Amino acid sequence: MKINLKSGIDKLLFGMKQNDVTAVFGKPDKNYKDEDDNVIFVYNAHKMRLTFYEEEDLKLGFIVASGSDLDLFGFKLIGRKIADVKKDLATKGITKYAPETIDTFENYFNEDNWFILQTEFDEVLKFEIGAIINDKDEFDWKFPAKK
Repeated sequence: MKINLKSGIDKLLFGMKQNDVTAVFGKPDKNYKDEDDNVIFVYNAHKMRLTFYEEEDLKLGFIVASGSDLDLFGFKLIGRKIADVKKDLATKGITKYAPETIDTFENYFNEDNWFILQTEFDEVLKFEIGAIINDKDEFDWKFPAKK
């Protein structure tokens, strides 16, 4: 599945509502609310967890994915050494990361594109991507709002 920086993954675009997502992926395997009343959809086959923000009229604002078919600029991410992934992404101008260590996990956050590469034992396990916040301090939704 192709990662579209600042926009989403595959046919999923930030700003979609739950019915827009089910039109693309079908009914989720799991559907629940988190502690902030955000709605979470889980798709086992796609290895994705989608978050619809309660405070933003339940628009899709965050995606966590761990499918081996994820690709960014044609580069596979999951299951590869973080050093190799960072080297590949550097060829596309992505070089800034804020590292964070939690137990045996290391997260590499790229603020410009609002994504995280989560690793353990130097191997990429998960890719997390969120909707971008623009200069007006508002979400930059990519899915056209319905009139």
